[in-house]
Amino acid sequence: MRVLVVEDEKHMARVLEMGLRKEGIPADVVHDGTTALERLAVYDYDAVLLDRDVPGVHGDEICRRIVAMGLACRILMLTAAGRPGDKVDGLGLGADDYLAKPFDFPELVARLRALYRRTPMAHPPVLAVADLTFDTHRRQVLRAGAEIRLTPKELTVLELLLRAEGGVLSTEYLLDKAWDAQTDSHTNAVRLVVHTLRRKLGEPRLVHTAVNAGYFLRSE
Repeated sequence: MRVLVVEDEKHMARVLEMGLRKEGIPADVVHDGTTALERLAVYDYDAVLLDRDVPGVHGDEICRRIVAMGLACRILMLTAAGRPGDKVDGLGLGADDYLAKPFDFPELVARLRALYRRTPMAHPPVLAVADLTFDTHRRQVLRAGAEIRLTPKELTVLELLLRAEGGVLSTEYLLDKAWDAQTDSHTNAVRLVVHTLRRKLGEPRLVHTAVNAGYFLRSE
């Protein structure tokens, strides 16, 4: 899951960015609505964490344009206003969820992940291949009943591979979905994470390489 954070308060934006990255969720941050729309026109985000009262293009208008453009990204609207009427207005504009400030960060992450599970290609909360299961809610991976400890980035890549259901994911796709816009497109970060993930998941091998194409999951 890749998230665009639209928040004009610099300290709050930094807290959100760092907190999401610690959870293995790549986040790009912008501080105004105009830049947000420019990013949305270029990158394929899974979710937008949107402060309603950003300068430039207002958050309400951003919601309208996301809907009008037919973008598949989910919108979690943040606002200092917590009145029921404000929530109704936000949801009516096209937001998928609404969270009033101040909020608990774990709740924000849980809501983002719940929105991700509601993508058009819906998946069950527990993903599986062979004897491996991944509880996307608890962020817990088991193989043959034994828990495997993975880093947030490894969890993100594994989830993407599981959701592909055996399809090949290119290095470029994984880089786009599991890393942020500041990552060098020529980095070998994907290869290194896949190598470590393959080792941790053990034998028989589940993560395979499609030569000159990418990576996929399959039980041998």
